[in-house]
Amino acid sequence: MRTLSVLLGVMVLVPGASGADWPAFRGPSGNGISKETQVPTVWDANRNVRWKVPLPSAANGSPIVSNGRVFLTAADDEGRKRSLYCFDRADGRRLWVRTVTIDRVMPTHGTNPHGGSTPAADGAHVVVWHASAGLHCYDFSGEEAWDRDFGEFRHQWGYGTSPVLHKGKVILHTGPGRRSFVMALDMKDGSTLWETEEPSSTEEGVAQGRLEGSWCTPLIVTEGGRTQVICTHPTRVVAYDLADGRRLWSCRGISCRRGDLVYASPVVAGDRCVVRGGYEGPELGIRIGGTGDVTDSHLLWRHAQRPSNVGSGVIAKHHLYVPDIDGFITCVDPTSGDRLWRQRPAPGQLWSSILYADGHLYATNQRGTTVVFTPDTAKLNVVALNALGEQTNATPAISEGEIFLRTHEHLYCIGAAGR
Repeated sequence: MRTLSVLLGVMVLVPGASGADWPAFRGPSGNGISKETQVPTVWDANRNVRWKVPLPSAANGSPIVSNGRVFLTAADDEGRKRSLYCFDRADGRRLWVRTVTIDRVMPTHGTNPHGGSTPAADGAHVVVWHASAGLHCYDFSGEEAWDRDFGEFRHQWGYGTSPVLHKGKVILHTGPGRRSFVMALDMKDGSTLWETEEPSSTEEGVAQGRLEGSWCTPLIVTEGGRTQVICTHPTRVVAYDLADGRRLWSCRGISCRRGDLVYASPVVAGDRCVVRGGYEGPELGIRIGGTGDVTDSHLLWRHAQRPSNVGSGVIAKHHLYVPDIDGFITCVDPTSGDRLWRQRPAPGQLWSSILYADGHLYATNQRGTTVVFTPDTAKLNVVALNALGEQTNATPAISEGEIFLRTHEHLYCIGAAGR
């Protein structure tokens, strides 16, 4: 079919990568938080841009930075050709591109062009998920180390989950599709270490046209000495034992009137996990831990309906800041789920995830405007509105005091003046 061409007893785990790298979706810990300092807060298309390079096509996959390289995905020929691009982080020079082809046009939505997955790297190898075109691992010179074919993943809205690396393991959530599973592979050769399938919603519901799917990128945490992979599925949250893929606990409550949908990744705040359903779905606070179905014992709060969302939130100074599709940003108390404020900083929808670095929060809307603001439980405290004037749905990467931002037209490297 294809050919090669945290806190309080809970910690979000950091993969084995350089502290200056941003090696995966939502950064080194997968939680949107950077330990970088002197990160730029002001820029536009002509100011504080170190370099920019044109991109071949629009895509929602975010850039990553690892060991002097910048990686991102793109696609061509109506998604028949799916590519991984490698750039030199110093000057944006394209080093190589590796393309995989499939023999058919797969469905997707106009707002989610093919190339919606973010790669993951460990400083020597990079892994990219092309959904129906497989999972591929390359070394940093572009030589393919291994590849895996898991079959067809078909959904009317396309694909967008991203791999996660941890201590020699590749963690992958394959959804959405007729068959969806979470698995661990050996980074050395791509062999399967474990695979745990997630049952889909009822066939009757699918036949009736009920919307269903999860695009969630998992989060790895440790609790009570157990390292676990937390992933939000269309109807429930599941935590897997990283060692063998056993389901440690699950919590129901994601379904809503409009469908069984998930876009955002889990967020850990203290000893609780906050998850959101998509398409005006619910928001849940769950105490991490337990065994089996913990809905009755560990579901701390559930708000049945929230505004539609795609991007993931971030914890800053013990509060959660979440992006909504309509362009509003909301401050949430993770203890109760109460919304402390909800404000819209600028025109434009908001699909990217929010980041936190050096005391500032960063949220980039579809018009290419990044609002920089400080954590504040009373109001949206804007520091700057930085407009590039190009459409984007991707989440930026932060590395060595620079921001790497992907629009539908260009890859930008942004640095503060005087550095």
